[in-house]
Formats: sequence, structure tokens, C-alpha cells
Amino acid sequence: MINSSKFTVRLQKVMDFYDETASSFAEKIGVQRSSISHILSGRNKPSLDFVMKVLHSYPDVELYWLLNGKGSFPKTNTISETPNSNLQIQSEDSQEKPVSNSDIEKIVIFYKDGTFKSYKP
Repeated sequence: MINSSKFTVRLQKVMDFYDETASSFAEKIGVQRSSISHILSGRNKPSLDFVMKVLHSYPDVELYWLLNGKGSFPKTNTISETPNSNLQIQSEDSQEKPVSNSDIEKIVIFYKDGTFKSYKP
């Protein structure tokens, strides 16, 4: 279950990070200004639709961080492919680590609509 008061702190952190007012934030994610006000004041809890709109509009927001504070904001991990077809995992606090295709068991891509595709090398 989501702790509403901590959720509102994290939502406010997102708004502050992007220098958004409640009105501009509401407009960007496609909700009424009053929805933001009610969530920030603790009157209402965020709906799944609200959370998904935030994630869609602000890709640097991680779902688990927004819901329960686990993870980081803004996102710190990126995965890039090098010309020699080895994957490299980059993080703010770690160096690049090459991964060979023989080390990869499965790649799963999750889409924002809740679907996914699974690939085996």
C-alpha cells in the first residue's frame, strides 16, 4: 500500500526538479489542476491512471521510486549498445561493464501499456 504523505513528497520533488507549478504540471500530464492540489494536500490518493500519466510525461521518474521510494530519481542507469554488439551498463556510481552475448540469458522489454516482449540471444 502506498504511503500517501511520502508519495506527495516525492511528487513535489518531481515538480520542483522540473521547475513546474501545480498548473503547468497538471497541464503536462493531462489532469485538472484540482487533482494535483488534492493529492498534494492529502485529500485524495493518486489513481493508477494518474501515476501512469506522470511516468509517461516524465520518463526520468521510476515507478517504484514514485510509489514507495525505492530506486532513484532521476533515473541513473542507462543501457547502450556499442558498435561491436556488446552491451554496456552505465551508472553514475560505476564504470562501464562490457557484457558478452554469451552472458545474456534473456532480454525483456516492458512497454508503458503493460505489455512486454521477451527475446533470447
